[in-house]
Amino acid sequence: MTRKVTSDVWWKNAVVYCLDVETFLDTDGDGCGDLVGLTERLDYLAGLGVGCVWLMPFMPSRQRDDGYDIVDFYGVDPRLGTHGDLVEMVRTANDRGMRVIADLVVNHTSDHHPWFREARKGAGSRHHEYYVWRDEKPDEKPGDVVFPDQEESNWAFDEEAGRWYLHRFYSHQPDLNVSNPDVRDEIAQIAGYWLEQGISGFRVDAVPFLIEPVGLPDGAIPDPHELLRDVRSFIGRRRGDSVLLGEVNLPPDDQRKFFGDEGGDELQLLFSFTVNQAMYLALAREQAAPLARALEALPPIPADCQWANFVRNHDELTLDKLSDAEREEVFAAFGPDEELQLYGRGLRRRLPPMLEGDQRRIRMVYSLMFSLPGTPVLFYGEEIGMAENLDIEGRYSVRAPMQWSNEPRGGFTESEEPCRPVVEDDRFGFRRVNVAAQRRDPDSMLNWMERLVRRRRECPELGWGDWQLLRPGDEAVFAHRVDWSGQTVVAVHNLADREAQAELELGEDGALVDLFQERSHTLDDGAVTLSLDPYDARWFRLRRPGLRLPP
Repeated sequence: MTRKVTSDVWWKNAVVYCLDVETFLDTDGDGCGDLVGLTERLDYLAGLGVGCVWLMPFMPSRQRDDGYDIVDFYGVDPRLGTHGDLVEMVRTANDRGMRVIADLVVNHTSDHHPWFREARKGAGSRHHEYYVWRDEKPDEKPGDVVFPDQEESNWAFDEEAGRWYLHRFYSHQPDLNVSNPDVRDEIAQIAGYWLEQGISGFRVDAVPFLIEPVGLPDGAIPDPHELLRDVRSFIGRRRGDSVLLGEVNLPPDDQRKFFGDEGGDELQLLFSFTVNQAMYLALAREQAAPLARALEALPPIPADCQWANFVRNHDELTLDKLSDAEREEVFAAFGPDEELQLYGRGLRRRLPPMLEGDQRRIRMVYSLMFSLPGTPVLFYGEEIGMAENLDIEGRYSVRAPMQWSNEPRGGFTESEEPCRPVVEDDRFGFRRVNVAAQRRDPDSMLNWMERLVRRRRECPELGWGDWQLLRPGDEAVFAHRVDWSGQTVVAVHNLADREAQAELELGEDGALVDLFQERSHTLDDGAVTLSLDPYDARWFRLRRPGLRLPP
Protein backbone atom coordinates (compact mmCIF):
# COMPACT_ATOMS: atom_id res chain seq x y z
CA MET A 1 0.00 0.00 0.00
CA THR A 2 2.99 2.32 0.44
CA ARG A 3 3.12 3.43 -3.18
CA LYS A 4 -0.66 3.49 -3.68
CA VAL A 5 -1.08 6.43 -1.33
CA THR A 6 0.88 8.70 -3.67
CA SER A 7 -2.22 9.36 -5.76
CA ASP A 8 -4.58 9.82 -2.81
CA VAL A 9 -2.35 12.24 -0.91
CA TRP A 10 -1.45 13.94 -4.16
CA TRP A 11 -0.11 17.15 -2.65
CA LYS A 12 3.00 15.45 -1.26
CA ASN A 13 4.43 14.87 -4.72
CA ALA A 14 2.85 17.67 -6.75
CA VAL A 15 4.51 20.76 -8.20
CA VAL A 16 2.34 23.81 -7.45
CA TYR A 17 2.32 26.82 -9.79
CA CYS A 18 0.97 30.13 -8.48
CA LEU A 19 -0.36 32.70 -10.92
CA ASP A 20 -2.52 35.80 -11.06
CA VAL A 21 -5.04 35.58 -13.89
CA GLU A 22 -4.83 39.36 -14.26
CA THR A 23 -1.14 39.29 -15.24
CA PHE A 24 -0.92 35.95 -17.09
CA LEU A 25 -2.39 36.42 -20.60
CA ASP A 26 -4.87 38.90 -22.06
CA THR A 27 -6.97 37.63 -24.98
CA ASP A 28 -9.58 40.37 -25.37
CA GLY A 29 -7.19 43.32 -25.66
CA ASP A 30 -8.27 45.27 -22.59
CA GLY A 31 -4.81 45.11 -20.98
CA CYS A 32 -5.94 42.70 -18.26
CA GLY A 33 -5.29 38.97 -18.26
CA ASP A 34 -8.32 36.72 -18.36
CA LEU A 35 -9.52 33.18 -17.76
CA VAL A 36 -9.71 32.48 -21.48
CA GLY A 37 -6.02 33.36 -21.70
CA LEU A 38 -5.16 31.07 -18.82
CA THR A 39 -7.12 28.24 -20.44
CA GLU A 40 -5.16 28.80 -23.63
CA ARG A 41 -1.90 28.36 -21.73
CA LEU A 42 -2.84 25.25 -19.71
CA ASP A 43 -1.02 23.01 -22.18
CA TYR A 44 2.10 25.08 -21.50
CA LEU A 45 1.74 24.45 -17.77
CA ALA A 46 1.03 20.75 -18.32
CA GLY A 47 4.14 20.53 -20.49
CA LEU A 48 6.15 22.11 -17.72
CA GLY A 49 4.97 19.31 -15.42
CA VAL A 50 2.76 21.36 -13.12
CA GLY A 51 0.41 19.23 -11.02
CA CYS A 52 -1.57 21.97 -9.32
CA VAL A 53 -2.43 25.52 -10.40
CA TRP A 54 -2.92 27.97 -7.53
CA LEU A 55 -5.03 30.98 -8.52
CA MET A 56 -4.56 34.26 -6.70
CA PRO A 57 -7.92 36.00 -5.98
CA PHE A 58 -10.20 36.19 -9.01
CA MET A 59 -13.34 37.39 -7.20
CA PRO A 60 -14.76 40.91 -7.63
CA SER A 61 -12.85 43.45 -5.56
CA ARG A 62 -12.05 47.15 -5.32
CA GLN A 63 -8.50 46.36 -6.50
CA ARG A 64 -6.96 48.23 -3.60
CA ASP A 65 -4.96 45.14 -2.54
CA ASP A 66 -4.55 43.22 -5.81
CA GLY A 67 -7.80 41.33 -5.34
CA TYR A 68 -7.42 40.51 -1.65
CA ASP A 69 -10.07 43.12 -0.81
CA ILE A 70 -13.04 41.01 -1.89
CA VAL A 71 -16.54 42.41 -2.34
CA ASP A 72 -18.25 39.18 -3.45
CA PHE A 73 -17.01 35.77 -2.31
CA TYR A 74 -19.22 33.98 -4.85
CA GLY A 75 -18.39 35.99 -7.95
CA VAL A 76 -15.81 36.22 -10.73
CA ASP A 77 -14.22 39.58 -11.50
CA PRO A 78 -15.86 40.58 -14.80
CA ARG A 79 -12.51 41.90 -16.05
CA LEU A 80 -11.25 38.29 -15.92
CA GLY A 81 -14.26 36.54 -17.40
CA THR A 82 -17.39 34.72 -16.32
CA HIS A 83 -18.30 31.78 -14.11
CA GLY A 84 -18.53 29.77 -17.30
CA ASP A 85 -14.96 30.72 -18.23
CA LEU A 86 -13.77 29.63 -14.80
CA VAL A 87 -15.51 26.25 -14.95
CA GLU A 88 -14.19 25.66 -18.47
CA MET A 89 -10.67 26.47 -17.29
CA VAL A 90 -10.94 24.06 -14.34
CA ARG A 91 -12.36 21.32 -16.56
CA THR A 92 -9.54 21.79 -19.09
CA ALA A 93 -6.91 21.75 -16.33
CA ASN A 94 -8.34 18.50 -14.98
CA ASP A 95 -8.28 17.04 -18.49
CA ARG A 96 -4.56 17.90 -18.67
CA GLY A 97 -3.91 16.17 -15.34
CA MET A 98 -3.80 19.31 -13.19
CA ARG A 99 -5.82 20.30 -10.16
CA VAL A 100 -6.77 23.90 -9.40
CA ILE A 101 -6.79 25.53 -5.96
CA ALA A 102 -7.88 29.07 -5.13
CA ASP A 103 -7.05 31.68 -2.54
CA LEU A 104 -9.46 31.54 0.40
CA VAL A 105 -9.38 35.08 1.80
CA VAL A 106 -11.71 35.09 4.80
CA ASN A 107 -9.69 36.97 7.39
CA HIS A 108 -11.30 40.18 6.13
CA THR A 109 -13.53 41.68 3.45
CA SER A 110 -13.46 44.91 1.49
CA ASP A 111 -15.11 47.83 3.25
CA HIS A 112 -17.40 47.87 0.19
CA HIS A 113 -18.59 44.30 0.78
CA PRO A 114 -22.37 44.21 1.31
CA TRP A 115 -21.85 42.72 4.77
CA PHE A 116 -19.77 45.68 5.94
CA ARG A 117 -21.94 48.27 4.25
CA GLU A 118 -24.91 46.86 6.15
CA ALA A 119 -22.88 46.43 9.37
CA ARG A 120 -22.10 50.15 9.44
CA LYS A 121 -25.75 50.92 10.15
CA GLY A 122 -25.16 50.11 13.79
CA ALA A 123 -25.36 47.43 16.46
CA GLY A 124 -28.90 46.48 15.49
CA SER A 125 -28.02 45.67 11.88
CA ARG A 126 -27.94 42.05 10.75
CA HIS A 127 -24.24 41.93 9.86
CA HIS A 128 -22.84 44.23 12.54
CA GLU A 129 -21.47 41.29 14.53
CA TYR A 130 -19.80 39.87 11.41
CA TYR A 131 -16.97 42.30 12.26
CA VAL A 132 -14.99 43.24 15.37
CA TRP A 133 -16.13 46.56 16.93
CA ARG A 134 -15.14 48.58 19.97
CA ASP A 135 -16.66 51.76 21.41
CA GLU A 136 -13.22 53.04 22.42
CA LYS A 137 -9.98 52.57 20.54
CA PRO A 138 -7.94 49.81 22.28
CA ASP A 139 -4.33 50.29 23.32
CA GLU A 140 -1.73 48.89 20.94
CA LYS A 141 1.87 47.74 21.23
CA PRO A 142 4.69 48.94 18.98
CA GLY A 143 5.13 46.55 16.08
CA ASP A 144 1.49 45.44 15.96
CA VAL A 145 0.88 47.13 12.60
CA VAL A 146 1.56 44.83 9.63
CA PHE A 147 2.10 47.60 7.04
CA PRO A 148 3.70 50.47 9.00
CA ASP A 149 4.26 52.53 5.86
CA GLN A 150 0.54 52.45 5.07
CA GLU A 151 -1.28 52.31 8.41
CA GLU A 152 -0.72 53.77 11.87
CA SER A 153 -3.13 51.52 13.77
CA ASN A 154 -5.05 48.24 13.57
CA TRP A 155 -8.25 50.12 14.42
CA ALA A 156 -10.21 52.59 12.29
CA PHE A 157 -13.15 54.76 13.27
CA ASP A 158 -16.28 54.43 11.19
CA GLU A 159 -18.30 57.64 11.16
CA GLU A 160 -21.58 55.97 10.21
CA ALA A 161 -21.41 53.27 12.90
CA GLY A 162 -19.81 55.60 15.44
CA ARG A 163 -17.48 52.77 16.53
CA TRP A 164 -13.95 51.49 15.95
CA TYR A 165 -13.45 48.38 13.82
CA LEU A 166 -10.46 46.00 13.65
CA HIS A 167 -8.31 45.69 10.53
CA ARG A 168 -5.07 43.75 10.89
CA PHE A 169 -4.07 44.76 7.37
CA TYR A 170 -5.41 47.85 5.61
CA SER A 171 -8.20 50.08 6.95
CA HIS A 172 -10.22 49.29 3.82
CA GLN A 173 -10.14 45.60 4.84
CA PRO A 174 -12.18 45.18 8.05
CA ASP A 175 -11.53 41.88 9.86
CA LEU A 176 -14.28 39.30 10.11
CA ASN A 177 -15.38 38.11 13.57
CA VAL A 178 -14.76 34.37 13.35
CA SER A 179 -16.12 33.85 16.87
CA ASN A 180 -19.55 34.46 15.32
CA PRO A 181 -21.16 31.12 14.31
CA ASP A 182 -22.85 32.83 11.37
CA VAL A 183 -19.46 33.93 10.02
CA ARG A 184 -18.15 30.38 10.36
CA ASP A 185 -21.14 29.10 8.44
CA GLU A 186 -20.45 31.68 5.73
CA ILE A 187 -16.82 30.52 5.46
CA ALA A 188 -17.95 26.90 5.04
CA GLN A 189 -20.51 27.93 2.44
CA ILE A 190 -17.90 29.89 0.48
CA ALA A 191 -15.54 26.90 0.46
CA GLY A 192 -18.34 24.52 -0.46
CA TYR A 193 -19.46 26.72 -3.33
CA TRP A 194 -16.06 26.76 -5.01
CA LEU A 195 -15.57 23.04 -4.47
CA GLU A 196 -18.79 22.57 -6.43
CA GLN A 197 -17.20 24.57 -9.27
CA GLY A 198 -14.40 21.99 -9.46
CA ILE A 199 -11.78 23.66 -7.26
CA SER A 200 -9.60 21.08 -5.46
CA GLY A 201 -8.84 23.09 -2.35
CA PHE A 202 -7.55 26.38 -1.10
CA ARG A 203 -4.50 28.36 -0.19
CA VAL A 204 -5.70 29.93 3.07
CA ASP A 205 -4.58 33.53 3.42
CA ALA A 206 -3.11 34.94 6.66
CA VAL A 207 -4.08 31.95 8.81
CA PRO A 208 -2.70 33.14 12.20
CA PHE A 209 -4.58 36.44 11.84
CA LEU A 210 -7.73 34.54 10.93
CA ILE A 211 -7.90 32.66 14.23
CA GLU A 212 -6.40 35.26 16.60
CA PRO A 213 -9.04 36.61 19.06
CA VAL A 214 -7.70 40.19 18.79
CA GLY A 215 -10.24 42.76 19.91
CA LEU A 216 -12.69 40.14 21.15
CA PRO A 217 -13.75 39.52 24.78
CA ASP A 218 -11.77 36.94 26.73
CA GLY A 219 -13.03 33.48 25.94
CA ALA A 220 -14.81 34.53 22.75
CA ILE A 221 -12.85 31.85 20.89
CA PRO A 222 -12.17 29.05 23.45
CA ASP A 223 -10.25 27.00 20.89
CA PRO A 224 -9.05 29.08 17.91
CA HIS A 225 -7.98 25.97 15.98
CA GLU A 226 -11.52 24.62 16.03
CA LEU A 227 -12.28 26.78 12.99
CA LEU A 228 -9.51 25.12 10.97
CA ARG A 229 -10.65 21.65 12.05
CA ASP A 230 -14.21 22.50 11.07
CA VAL A 231 -13.18 23.78 7.63
CA ARG A 232 -10.93 20.77 7.04
CA SER A 233 -13.70 18.37 8.05
CA PHE A 234 -16.24 20.18 5.89
CA ILE A 235 -14.20 20.23 2.70
CA GLY A 236 -13.19 16.61 3.30
CA ARG A 237 -16.85 15.64 3.34
CA ARG A 238 -17.56 17.65 0.21
CA ARG A 239 -14.48 16.49 -1.70
CA GLY A 240 -12.22 13.78 -0.34
CA ASP A 241 -9.06 14.81 -2.21
CA SER A 242 -9.29 18.51 -1.32
CA VAL A 243 -6.35 20.28 0.27
CA LEU A 244 -5.70 23.29 2.50
CA LEU A 245 -2.38 25.09 1.99
CA GLY A 246 -1.77 27.60 4.75
CA GLU A 247 0.16 30.87 4.92
CA VAL A 248 1.55 30.57 8.45
CA ASN A 249 4.70 32.62 8.94
CA LEU A 250 5.58 31.53 12.47
CA PRO A 251 8.46 29.68 14.17
CA PRO A 252 8.39 25.92 13.42
CA ASP A 253 6.99 24.76 16.78
CA ASP A 254 4.12 27.24 16.44
CA GLN A 255 3.58 26.21 12.83
CA ARG A 256 3.23 22.58 13.90
CA LYS A 257 -0.02 23.42 15.72
CA PHE A 258 -1.63 24.35 12.41
CA PHE A 259 -1.28 20.81 11.06
CA GLY A 260 -3.52 19.67 13.90
CA ASP A 261 -3.35 16.60 16.09
CA GLU A 262 -1.30 13.49 15.36
CA GLY A 263 -3.65 12.49 12.56
CA GLY A 264 -3.31 15.93 10.94
CA ASP A 265 -6.86 17.28 11.13
CA GLU A 266 -6.23 20.93 10.18
CA LEU A 267 -4.04 22.18 7.29
CA GLN A 268 -2.32 19.61 5.10
CA LEU A 269 0.34 21.96 3.71
CA LEU A 270 2.22 24.86 5.29
CA PHE A 271 4.72 27.16 3.63
CA SER A 272 8.12 26.66 5.22
CA PHE A 273 9.00 30.31 5.75
CA THR A 274 11.87 29.68 8.15
CA VAL A 275 13.57 27.29 5.71
CA ASN A 276 13.11 29.82 2.90
CA GLN A 277 14.67 32.63 4.92
CA ALA A 278 17.52 30.43 6.12
CA MET A 279 18.23 29.45 2.52
CA TYR A 280 18.86 33.09 1.62
CA LEU A 281 21.17 33.50 4.59
CA ALA A 282 23.03 30.38 3.47
CA LEU A 283 23.29 31.79 -0.05
CA ALA A 284 24.58 35.12 1.26
CA ARG A 285 27.27 33.41 3.35
CA GLU A 286 27.89 30.61 0.81
CA GLN A 287 27.65 28.26 3.76
CA ALA A 288 25.23 25.37 4.31
CA ALA A 289 24.92 25.70 8.09
CA PRO A 290 21.97 28.15 8.26
CA LEU A 291 19.84 25.96 6.02
CA ALA A 292 20.85 22.79 7.87
CA ARG A 293 19.88 24.36 11.21
CA ALA A 294 16.50 25.47 9.84
CA LEU A 295 15.69 21.99 8.59
CA GLU A 296 16.76 20.39 11.86
CA ALA A 297 14.46 22.81 13.71
CA LEU A 298 11.39 21.49 11.86
CA PRO A 299 9.21 19.33 14.13
CA PRO A 300 7.84 15.92 13.09
CA ILE A 301 4.53 16.30 11.27
CA PRO A 302 1.55 13.97 10.60
CA ALA A 303 2.03 11.44 7.81
CA ASP A 304 -0.43 13.02 5.36
CA CYS A 305 0.87 16.57 5.92
CA GLN A 306 3.70 18.35 4.18
CA TRP A 307 5.89 21.45 4.11
CA ALA A 308 5.64 23.63 1.00
CA ASN A 309 9.01 24.95 -0.18
CA PHE A 310 9.53 27.97 -2.41
CA VAL A 311 12.23 30.31 -3.70
CA ARG A 312 9.96 33.32 -4.20
CA ASN A 313 6.27 34.06 -3.84
CA HIS A 314 3.85 36.86 -4.75
CA ASP A 315 4.79 39.03 -1.76
CA GLU A 316 8.08 40.57 -0.71
CA LEU A 317 10.85 38.17 0.33
CA THR A 318 10.21 38.42 4.04
CA LEU A 319 13.21 37.97 6.32
CA ASP A 320 11.43 38.60 9.60
CA LYS A 321 12.52 35.33 11.24
CA LEU A 322 16.21 36.19 10.87
CA SER A 323 18.03 38.23 13.49
CA ASP A 324 18.70 41.90 12.72
CA ALA A 325 22.33 41.10 11.93
CA GLU A 326 21.42 38.14 9.71
CA ARG A 327 18.85 40.21 7.86
CA GLU A 328 21.47 42.87 7.17
CA GLU A 329 23.74 40.18 5.71
CA VAL A 330 21.03 39.19 3.24
CA PHE A 331 20.27 42.82 2.43
CA ALA A 332 23.95 43.50 1.80
CA ALA A 333 24.25 40.50 -0.51
CA PHE A 334 21.02 40.76 -2.49
CA GLY A 335 19.45 44.19 -1.99
CA PRO A 336 21.68 46.84 -0.45
CA ASP A 337 19.75 49.81 -1.86
CA GLU A 338 16.78 51.02 0.16
CA GLU A 339 14.50 51.02 -2.89
CA LEU A 340 14.96 47.24 -3.03
CA GLN A 341 13.84 46.77 0.58
CA LEU A 342 10.37 46.83 2.09
CA TYR A 343 9.20 47.54 5.64
CA GLY A 344 12.76 46.99 6.86
CA ARG A 345 12.14 43.24 6.84
CA GLY A 346 12.06 42.11 3.22
CA LEU A 347 13.15 42.48 -0.40
CA ARG A 348 10.84 43.30 -3.30
CA ARG A 349 12.92 41.38 -5.81
CA ARG A 350 12.85 38.14 -7.74
CA LEU A 351 15.80 35.77 -7.64
CA PRO A 352 17.62 36.34 -10.99
CA PRO A 353 18.47 40.01 -10.34
CA MET A 354 19.49 39.15 -6.78
CA LEU A 355 22.04 36.74 -8.24
CA GLU A 356 23.01 39.12 -11.07
CA GLY A 357 21.68 36.72 -13.69
CA ASP A 358 24.27 34.00 -12.90
CA GLN A 359 22.62 30.93 -14.46
CA ARG A 360 24.81 28.48 -12.55
CA ARG A 361 23.73 29.93 -9.23
CA ILE A 362 20.06 30.44 -10.18
CA ARG A 363 19.71 26.83 -11.29
CA MET A 364 21.53 25.57 -8.20
CA VAL A 365 19.01 27.41 -5.99
CA TYR A 366 15.99 25.88 -7.73
CA SER A 367 17.60 22.45 -7.71
CA LEU A 368 18.18 22.87 -3.99
CA MET A 369 14.60 23.96 -3.30
CA PHE A 370 13.11 21.11 -5.35
CA SER A 371 15.25 18.56 -3.51
CA LEU A 372 14.26 19.67 -0.01
CA PRO A 373 11.76 17.50 1.87
CA GLY A 374 8.38 18.93 0.92
CA THR A 375 6.23 20.14 -1.97
CA PRO A 376 7.82 22.65 -4.39
CA VAL A 377 5.85 25.81 -5.23
CA LEU A 378 6.68 28.03 -8.22
CA PHE A 379 5.53 31.59 -8.83
CA TYR A 380 4.69 32.39 -12.44
CA GLY A 381 7.67 33.40 -14.55
CA GLU A 382 10.24 31.71 -12.33
CA GLU A 383 10.59 28.95 -14.91
CA ILE A 384 12.03 31.45 -17.43
CA GLY A 385 14.01 33.59 -14.97
CA MET A 386 11.75 36.63 -14.85
CA ALA A 387 12.80 39.70 -12.89
CA GLU A 388 10.84 42.26 -10.91
CA ASN A 389 9.83 45.67 -12.22
CA LEU A 390 10.80 48.25 -9.61
CA ASP A 391 8.64 50.86 -11.33
CA ILE A 392 5.67 48.98 -9.83
CA GLU A 393 4.97 50.14 -6.30
CA GLY A 394 5.88 48.12 -3.22
CA ARG A 395 5.44 44.35 -3.09
CA TYR A 396 3.65 44.40 -6.46
CA SER A 397 7.03 44.82 -8.16
CA VAL A 398 7.32 41.02 -8.49
CA ARG A 399 3.86 40.79 -10.11
CA ALA A 400 4.67 42.19 -13.56
CA PRO A 401 2.92 40.63 -16.60
CA MET A 402 4.11 37.25 -17.83
CA GLN A 403 6.69 37.38 -20.65
CA TRP A 404 5.54 35.14 -23.50
CA SER A 405 7.48 36.51 -26.46
CA ASN A 406 9.61 39.39 -27.74
CA GLU A 407 6.54 41.02 -29.26
CA PRO A 408 5.34 44.35 -27.83
CA ARG A 409 4.48 44.09 -24.13
CA GLY A 410 5.96 40.61 -24.04
CA GLY A 411 3.05 39.03 -25.87
CA PHE A 412 0.95 39.51 -22.74
CA THR A 413 -1.54 41.92 -24.34
CA GLU A 414 -2.20 43.84 -27.54
CA SER A 415 -3.31 46.82 -25.50
CA GLU A 416 -0.90 49.72 -25.24
CA GLU A 417 -1.94 50.09 -21.60
CA PRO A 418 -1.34 46.80 -19.78
CA CYS A 419 -2.69 46.43 -16.26
CA ARG A 420 0.91 46.70 -15.02
CA PRO A 421 4.06 47.77 -16.83
CA VAL A 422 6.07 44.91 -18.27
CA VAL A 423 9.77 44.34 -17.53
CA GLU A 424 11.70 46.15 -20.27
CA ASP A 425 15.32 46.45 -19.11
CA ASP A 426 18.07 45.14 -21.37
CA ARG A 427 19.08 42.20 -19.19
CA PHE A 428 15.79 40.71 -17.93
CA GLY A 429 13.20 42.41 -20.13
CA PHE A 430 10.79 40.49 -22.34
CA ARG A 431 12.92 40.98 -25.46
CA ARG A 432 15.57 38.68 -23.97
CA VAL A 433 13.65 36.65 -21.37
CA ASN A 434 10.51 35.06 -22.78
CA VAL A 435 8.83 31.70 -23.26
CA ALA A 436 8.94 31.62 -27.07
CA ALA A 437 12.71 32.06 -27.27
CA GLN A 438 13.46 29.64 -24.46
CA ARG A 439 11.28 26.87 -25.86
CA ARG A 440 13.55 26.86 -28.90
CA ASP A 441 16.79 26.86 -26.90
CA PRO A 442 17.70 23.42 -25.50
CA ASP A 443 19.97 25.03 -22.89
CA SER A 444 17.43 27.58 -21.70
CA MET A 445 16.16 28.03 -18.17
CA LEU A 446 12.71 26.84 -19.27
CA ASN A 447 13.94 23.57 -20.75
CA TRP A 448 16.17 23.00 -17.75
CA MET A 449 13.22 23.66 -15.42
CA GLU A 450 11.07 21.16 -17.33
CA ARG A 451 13.71 18.49 -16.72
CA LEU A 452 13.95 19.46 -13.05
CA VAL A 453 10.17 19.26 -12.57
CA ARG A 454 10.05 15.89 -14.36
CA ARG A 455 12.77 14.48 -12.14
CA ARG A 456 11.10 15.83 -9.01
CA ARG A 457 7.84 14.11 -9.91
CA GLU A 458 9.75 10.91 -10.65
CA CYS A 459 11.31 11.04 -7.17
CA PRO A 460 8.43 10.46 -4.72
CA GLU A 461 11.10 9.86 -2.10
CA LEU A 462 11.51 13.63 -1.82
CA GLY A 463 7.85 14.10 -0.99
CA TRP A 464 7.26 11.00 1.10
CA GLY A 465 10.58 9.86 2.52
CA ASP A 466 12.51 10.26 5.73
CA TRP A 467 15.32 12.76 5.24
CA GLN A 468 18.73 12.92 6.87
CA LEU A 469 21.43 15.57 6.62
CA LEU A 470 24.85 14.36 5.53
CA ARG A 471 28.15 15.82 6.74
CA PRO A 472 30.15 16.41 3.55
CA GLY A 473 33.17 17.98 5.22
CA ASP A 474 33.02 21.34 3.39
CA GLU A 475 31.08 24.24 4.87
CA ALA A 476 29.86 25.31 1.43
CA VAL A 477 28.23 21.97 0.60
CA PHE A 478 24.68 21.10 1.55
CA ALA A 479 24.02 17.37 1.24
CA HIS A 480 21.12 15.19 2.34
CA ARG A 481 19.54 11.83 1.66
CA VAL A 482 15.89 10.80 1.57
CA ASP A 483 14.77 7.19 2.03
CA TRP A 484 11.36 5.76 1.16
CA SER A 485 9.97 2.37 0.16
CA GLY A 486 13.40 0.82 -0.32
CA GLN A 487 14.69 3.65 -2.52
CA THR A 488 17.17 6.42 -1.69
CA VAL A 489 17.79 9.79 -3.30
CA VAL A 490 20.90 11.80 -2.42
CA ALA A 491 21.18 15.51 -3.28
CA VAL A 492 24.39 17.53 -3.10
CA HIS A 493 24.66 21.30 -3.68
CA ASN A 494 27.70 23.56 -3.63
CA LEU A 495 26.61 26.99 -2.41
CA ALA A 496 29.97 28.65 -3.13
CA ASP A 497 31.66 30.18 -6.16
CA ARG A 498 34.59 27.81 -5.84
CA GLU A 499 35.32 24.14 -6.31
CA ALA A 500 34.50 21.88 -3.39
CA GLN A 501 34.85 18.29 -2.21
CA ALA A 502 31.93 16.40 -0.73
CA GLU A 503 32.84 13.37 1.36
CA LEU A 504 29.65 11.35 1.78
CA GLU A 505 29.27 8.50 4.26
CA LEU A 506 26.23 6.44 3.27
CA GLY A 507 27.00 3.29 5.19
CA GLU A 508 26.18 0.73 2.50
CA ASP A 509 27.49 -0.69 -0.76
CA GLY A 510 26.40 0.24 -4.25
CA ALA A 511 26.76 3.27 -6.48
CA LEU A 512 25.35 6.76 -6.81
CA VAL A 513 23.69 7.11 -10.21
CA ASP A 514 23.42 10.71 -11.42
CA LEU A 515 19.84 11.63 -12.32
CA PHE A 516 20.76 14.43 -14.73
CA GLN A 517 23.98 13.26 -16.40
CA GLU A 518 25.41 10.01 -17.72
CA ARG A 519 27.70 9.18 -14.80
CA SER A 520 27.82 7.20 -11.59
CA HIS A 521 30.09 6.92 -8.54
CA THR A 522 30.86 3.60 -6.87
CA LEU A 523 30.75 3.54 -3.08
CA ASP A 524 33.90 2.30 -1.36
CA ASP A 525 33.14 0.89 2.10
CA GLY A 526 29.91 2.86 2.05
CA ALA A 527 31.59 6.16 1.20
CA VAL A 528 32.35 8.32 -1.82
CA THR A 529 34.10 11.63 -2.49
CA LEU A 530 32.61 13.94 -5.10
CA SER A 531 34.38 16.82 -6.82
CA LEU A 532 32.00 19.73 -7.26
CA ASP A 533 32.23 22.71 -9.57
CA PRO A 534 31.27 26.19 -8.34
CA TYR A 535 27.49 26.27 -7.66
CA ASP A 536 27.24 22.61 -8.64
CA ALA A 537 23.94 20.76 -8.15
CA ARG A 538 23.70 16.96 -8.19
CA TRP A 539 20.86 14.49 -7.63
CA PHE A 540 21.59 10.78 -7.32
CA ARG A 541 19.76 7.54 -6.74
CA LEU A 542 21.52 4.95 -4.63
CA ARG A 543 21.81 1.75 -6.67
CA ARG A 544 22.08 -1.04 -4.17
CA PRO A 545 23.41 -4.43 -5.37
CA GLY A 546 20.64 -6.23 -7.26
CA LEU A 547 18.27 -3.24 -7.19
CA ARG A 548 16.49 -2.17 -10.39
CA LEU A 549 16.32 1.59 -10.77
CA PRO A 550 13.84 3.69 -12.75
CA PRO A 551 15.30 5.02 -16.04
